[in-house]
Amino acid sequence: MPSSDARAPFKAVVFDAYGTLFDVHSVASLAEQLWPGRGDALSQAWRAKQLEYSWLRTMSGRYKPFWDVTRDALRHSAARLGLPLDAAGETRLMNQYASLSAFPENLAALRALKAAGLPIGILTNGNRAMIDVSIRSAGMDGLFDHVLSSEQVESFKTGDRIYALGPAAFGCPARRILFVSSNGWDAIASRWYGYTSFWINRGGLPPEHLDTEPDHTGRLLTDVVAVATARP
Repeated sequence: MPSSDARAPFKAVVFDAYGTLFDVHSVASLAEQLWPGRGDALSQAWRAKQLEYSWLRTMSGRYKPFWDVTRDALRHSAARLGLPLDAAGETRLMNQYASLSAFPENLAALRALKAAGLPIGILTNGNRAMIDVSIRSAGMDGLFDHVLSSEQVESFKTGDRIYALGPAAFGCPARRILFVSSNGWDAIASRWYGYTSFWINRGGLPPEHLDTEPDHTGRLLTDVVAVATARP
């Protein structure tokens, strides 16, 4: 009779951080206090510009820590929306970004995976100091076997160098790792690299048109548990 390890389809589960474990739009409430009626617009523009800058820097080989990229994106977005951003407001917003709210079902899902004996990790664009604050703020200390950061390779997603951190850390092929992201583009790019991908489609968005699709799709992080722990 084969061992449970031999029957297990996955050797590990790896999570994207921003948008998947941590709600990037939880900054909107503070932005709303600073600029009534414009908080959501600032949050949406900030996130879009943050991703755009990370992609441009990766394509051009011009790495900058994600904290700095996030600050640059905030400054641009506030200026574009005509919102006056002073040093105090910038500091408050950046500190809020460092301790984003976790989605409510996350801890239960992560603990269920650990209870099932699966190693879990984070693979994130965020630099390590930045993500460590979010992990502590969310009460997730001690849950992750590996926290893998863009600063280790000085490249952001969707570059191969950052995705390669997962198989190297967990010592197995990418296909034996379930990669979980709420960003459709990330779920697709991780599959291109070789992971088995799971898209957390929280907003009920249409699929990306990128010539492939995630291996699995769900609405909440708890949906990952059944797939990750399934036995053939």
